[in-house]
Amino acid sequence: MSTTFLQAVNDVLVRLREVQVSSLSETTYATLIGKFVNDAKRQVEDAYSWNVLTTTITVPTVSATSSYTVTGAGQKFQVRDAINATSFVTLTNVTFAMMNRYLNFPAAPATGIPSFYSFNGVDSTTYDTKVSVFPIPDGVYSLKFSLVVPQAALTLAGDVISVPAELVIQNAYARALVERGEDGGLTSSEAYQLYRGMLSDSIALEGTRFPEEGQFVAV
Repeated sequence: MSTTFLQAVNDVLVRLREVQVSSLSETTYATLIGKFVNDAKRQVEDAYSWNVLTTTITVPTVSATSSYTVTGAGQKFQVRDAINATSFVTLTNVTFAMMNRYLNFPAAPATGIPSFYSFNGVDSTTYDTKVSVFPIPDGVYSLKFSLVVPQAALTLAGDVISVPAELVIQNAYARALVERGEDGGLTSSEAYQLYRGMLSDSIALEGTRFPEEGQFVAV
């Protein structure tokens, strides 16, 4: 079941024994809780390579061009796989220094089927990450990057939370308790420990479907 930004804010307000709202800006406290929800969302996203955040971005090459913008990747992402789908070649990630030498040391850098890549810089217009490939393409190739890309910040009441919403809500609740202090209910540390336990359980469950994922370290 999907949970919207407004529903998450109201869920946190209920836990705090506060009045629910019909809009995110109805009260200054609801606005503050909205900030906590977005902070919590980012922390949950950073904790694991959630399958729901996985997307494949295709970068079409142009002959004699080595640098491309990975449109839609932003700057905070994880790479799950990268392939040259046209030539059925796995793309190997190399260091910036190695790519710099590939492209600049020879008088005439090699051209051909791209098989190496290195992230290098950010697009000045979209602020998406740029990638350099080598050999320099001698034609049009379809490079596919399977990435884990965090969801954009929640702004509208109807924005649906992609990662497990119960984790975001519990984390935001713990943050709210820190902000307002103890009031006879759960302490902030107790609420945060509940969040950590829920996060660990959720990751363990999802990890059973993806054996390639490594061990989880709580954050």
